[in-house]
Amino acid sequence: MITLKTKEQIEQMKKAGEILAACHREIAKMIRPGITTQEIDQFAEAFMKKNGATPEQKGYNGYQFATCASVNDVICHGFPGKYVLQDGDIVTIDMVVNLNGWLADSAWSYAVGQVTPEAQHLLEVTKNSLYKGIELAVVGNRIGDISHAIQTYAEGEGLSVVREFIGHGIGEKMHEEPQVPHYGPPHRGPRLKEGMVITIEPMLNIGTFRSKLDSDGWTARTMDGSLSAQYEHTIAITADGPVILTAQ
Repeated sequence: MITLKTKEQIEQMKKAGEILAACHREIAKMIRPGITTQEIDQFAEAFMKKNGATPEQKGYNGYQFATCASVNDVICHGFPGKYVLQDGDIVTIDMVVNLNGWLADSAWSYAVGQVTPEAQHLLEVTKNSLYKGIELAVVGNRIGDISHAIQTYAEGEGLSVVREFIGHGIGEKMHEEPQVPHYGPPHRGPRLKEGMVITIEPMLNIGTFRSKLDSDGWTARTMDGSLSAQYEHTIAITADGPVILTAQ
């Protein structure tokens, strides 16, 4: 069942989103060769705590970290750890902030030092595809309109769209209805209504869209070892158009 949020509830989510966005802005300053993903994770958890919030991911189905840190061929759900970021890497930091019971979710991909033109193209197209999806997150459209816009643009730029991991509704729970794929035909799926809050979070790969799971049961990688990137915002559907609750 899709739950519609009141303006007051959306305002609470926006406050969580502001903390999350501020954390990403600080992380952007930290990203450089020589830093570990564990250091980034520890910073994010401390930043949330300092701002009266908690990391919703920590403890979720046994997950042990405040963030997901996905490097190079990792699509999503990578564990932060002792890996030292190298010049030319790309890393996606994904986190969910809980502020007084209301959630906001946002992932951002970062270039580490100097990346290849191919990697830079992946980052730019993935970010652009997020905003092309957001443009269609308006009252009266359907979820499929968002999905189709993302897939059409991404594949037109020579990239593939991950199928196994998709966006979702969000509120007091991390994953609510509706599901928000980033591929598929237009004019399908639930109709967007005022008060819906969803994540749009395209994951694009340079090679195949197919993925495989590591033995840890969480880390998803591209099947062919190609690079993957992800950008995600939490979006409120309003009468005045989409509102990005995690805007940086």
